[in-house]
Amino acid sequence: MTEIIDLRSDTVTLPTTEMRDAMHSAALGDDVFGDDPSVNALQQKVASYFGAEDAIFCPSGTMTNQLAIMLHTRPGDEVICHEHSHIYHFEGGGIAANAGASTRLARGVRGLIQPADIDDLVRKVDIHAPCSRLLAVENTTNKGGGACYDFDTLQALKNKAKHYSLRYHLDGARLWNALVARGDKPQSYGSLFDTISVCFSKGLGCPVGSALLGNHTDIEQARRIRKRIGGGMRQAGFLAAAATYAIDHHVDRLAEDHIRAKEIATTLQSCSWVSKLEPVETNIVIFYAAQDIGSEQVLDQLLHHNIRMVSMGEGKLRAVTHLDINDAHLETLAGVLPHLF
Repeated sequence: MTEIIDLRSDTVTLPTTEMRDAMHSAALGDDVFGDDPSVNALQQKVASYFGAEDAIFCPSGTMTNQLAIMLHTRPGDEVICHEHSHIYHFEGGGIAANAGASTRLARGVRGLIQPADIDDLVRKVDIHAPCSRLLAVENTTNKGGGACYDFDTLQALKNKAKHYSLRYHLDGARLWNALVARGDKPQSYGSLFDTISVCFSKGLGCPVGSALLGNHTDIEQARRIRKRIGGGMRQAGFLAAAATYAIDHHVDRLAEDHIRAKEIATTLQSCSWVSKLEPVETNIVIFYAAQDIGSEQVLDQLLHHNIRMVSMGEGKLRAVTHLDINDAHLETLAGVLPHLF
């Protein structure tokens, strides 16, 4: 059977043998009662890693983002986020359905919000308008092609949030990639944001899991909300052990994914059927097909060659590197992509 080169997402990875061993030997308990030692150890570890007071382990990044939004807003409030943000596009309308909040959308290159934009986005006090309550940023940006914020910009956005009495949330699903690409200290992030969501099931290669970080009071309230929406898990230590292993062994290797993404971008630049290619900073490659071809035709032709990518809408095609993509796959892509059409 011909091997599939799966570039749809870094969520398609399978646990390594060593990660499976860590899962198999995990100490277990009932996490809803707070009795799972592996979950407790992970929560303490990831909170300390980012310089936060506390953390809660959840099944998904969508859940951790939604917990944060419900934590920081009340029905009728408004969330300021980028028009390309994951919380707006890919979480099933959860801002409205779960929190009863609306959105105020920022624009900007590659999914990045600029501090100067905040003044025009915050609502003036008016009984006819929703109350601006939360500023949410995404690092790295998904639809923005894995772009990273520089830390000074995040600090400037924090200053704006503080000026306007906004809570400040980071969708850091791929924050690990940003840290490796930029060389930032993770401990600096805990004091900058009110809450941070980080995923273990993307670049770190875990089968399941994300964490929400914040102060003790907010995380205790998030625990109540998690239970209410069905996110309480029992013997979750199997999954927590995978995440602990990943933090210890899979962060530095993200640099390999970034290198391979740039190599894929170089191959795509040589393809006559590619009309545009976004800059590549981390492990996401965003590109566009020529108008006379179209994204769906590209995806069909790729699949014919056992290569999987995805459409991101607006003509965007996405390829994501991860720990199951190797140099042999890149050689295959270099041979196939230039001759796809």
